[in-house]
Amino acid sequence: MPPTPQGKWLTDIAIVVAATVSLFLLALNLPLFGFFFSLLIPLPVFYGRARLGRQTGLVAAVLSLLAMAVVIGALSFDLFFYLELLLLGFLLGEFCEWRLSIAQTVAFTTAAVLLAGLVGLTLYSSWIGKGLGQMVTDSVGQNLEMSLTLYRNMGVAEENIELIAGSLDTIAYVMVRVLPGLSASACLLITWACLMLARPVFRARGLAYPDFGPLNRWQAPEALVWGAIACGALLLVPDKGIKVMGVNGLIVLMTVYFFQGIAITAFFFQKKRFPLILRVFLYSLIVVQQFLLLLVIGMGFFDTWLNFRKLDASNSG
Repeated sequence: MPPTPQGKWLTDIAIVVAATVSLFLLALNLPLFGFFFSLLIPLPVFYGRARLGRQTGLVAAVLSLLAMAVVIGALSFDLFFYLELLLLGFLLGEFCEWRLSIAQTVAFTTAAVLLAGLVGLTLYSSWIGKGLGQMVTDSVGQNLEMSLTLYRNMGVAEENIELIAGSLDTIAYVMVRVLPGLSASACLLITWACLMLARPVFRARGLAYPDFGPLNRWQAPEALVWGAIACGALLLVPDKGIKVMGVNGLIVLMTVYFFQGIAITAFFFQKKRFPLILRVFLYSLIVVQQFLLLLVIGMGFFDTWLNFRKLDASNSG
């Protein structure tokens, strides 16, 4: 990465901190959509790591965390969540310097963040004198209660509120058990999204960006399909614990096949020369329409056998 000119690093630190804290404040103060801004928090930290280098980039990340701590006002589960996002952005910058493939970069970053999260949660639960499982269960319950309050404030019909409130214990029970898979999936998606969003920014700012090759030709390892089939088979086992393992495995693997499905989509968008504005519109539809999302995941999964892009033929030609 090119070094930051002397005397300019203070300005760059200020930009990174300001961008990170702005996203954090939007996440806190915008109901419903604020959560999506929190998912972008790793991006300025990733930029800061690339622009400023390891030590100064770390200073920018720490200053951002201190500003968040001042706003939140106490060491809490929420602050820990934002710390994980900052860590994700910083580690992404680290692994991008290792000249890895995109799959390795995303996998290593996700694994490191999840491991750090598990260690951090264990230490935090010990510090507050509560078991890890109970702490997570309480946090999920509190967040569901907050969501219910938000629905009331948004004017959702009372009968629907009562229906959700009556199922709150069941929802919390399921959420806690699929949380490992959801956390890994979210981490994979945030890491992947940060890499995609950072590419035009890095190029515009003259920063080095890893050469991952043509991403619209990316494929998951073929052996992974047997993992998905095995996880699906676990759902047929009567034991609840084994079923939960199967569900968590499927959540993670379907995220991987979502990436392959998006690569296929991008391949045909490029082949048909779709204009940029139309591509953005269609990608947005995939995000908000569950049917299209499932279609993309299915396309990625069955590409193992159907080879929609005819990649071998293209390569040989």
